[in-house]
Amino acid sequence: MTPETEPPIHFVLQGFHLALTIAEVFAGATAPNPPVGCVVLDAKGNVLAVGAHEKAGGDHAEAAALAACREAGTFARIHTILVTLEPCNHHGRTPPCVDAVLASPAKAIWIGARDPNPAVAGGGAARLAAEGRRVMDLGSLDRPEAAYLHARAQRLIAPFACWSTRGRPWLTLKQALTVDGGMIPPTGLKTFTSQKSLTLAHGLRRRADAIITGSGTVLADNPLFTVRRVADPRRGPRRLAILDRRRRTPDAYLHASRARGFEPSLHDDIPRLLEGLAAEGVLEALVECGPTLMAHFLESGLWDEQVVIRQSTGPGQADQVDILTRIPFRA
Repeated sequence: MTPETEPPIHFVLQGFHLALTIAEVFAGATAPNPPVGCVVLDAKGNVLAVGAHEKAGGDHAEAAALAACREAGTFARIHTILVTLEPCNHHGRTPPCVDAVLASPAKAIWIGARDPNPAVAGGGAARLAAEGRRVMDLGSLDRPEAAYLHARAQRLIAPFACWSTRGRPWLTLKQALTVDGGMIPPTGLKTFTSQKSLTLAHGLRRRADAIITGSGTVLADNPLFTVRRVADPRRGPRRLAILDRRRRTPDAYLHASRARGFEPSLHDDIPRLLEGLAAEGVLEALVECGPTLMAHFLESGLWDEQVVIRQSTGPGQADQVDILTRIPFRA
């Protein structure tokens, strides 16, 4: 293999952008598996196919992209495979992704992020290399765009990394604050943030496998917690975990939540709630609650990402959005 037969690096980077973009569409729909995207290139860097893991039990991204090549009659032209997460080398609901890659004529495999699961990390890449395929890590490229794409790949699988290494879901805390720093809307209003901020909030719900709230929020606001304003690829119910030691949540609210596509449950404490969600394969939980419960999560350090939306200070001004993320691993 000579440098002339390799796709130019700028095509590799463009391909990774495409792979990450398609994978991000299915964030929140693949648990307990992580979202993964794959792009297949020929030797000149032309895109032959794109694939994504769309749901647990469905084709993995590599298998989907390679199947698309077969259907398009471009299978023999395959040279390079770009995948956002290291291909798996173990049997689950589907065969190992490595098998599909090795059954293709691919000479090179680029990996966006290594598998964070300590039980299988490195196994896929090692097998590919042992079979004579060239394996390269996106993070090894000394280019600003590569660093940005590598960070996106890590963030994409951060909930899966948290679940597989810490034994709990990734926790995103969402707060909307008034100009004065409060969380309570003015009298007569359900919300006080902009339309753009509302769309952002619904995007956070879309990628979450569960919503965590408190009985006080349920009683005060009768919240829907449904995903609106953005497309939702999820095909199964979301969990709705309500912290409610005194069992104040009305049965009517629980019934209505089920009708809206949720699996509601009541809990006495946060540790057992998180343990139960993890056992159900929940990768990411969005915390939407009142100030008392939110303060508990913040003070205990039980969070992985904070999203704070501050109301604009005047007409025509955008809300201020601050996002603080703690990635659980680097690979």
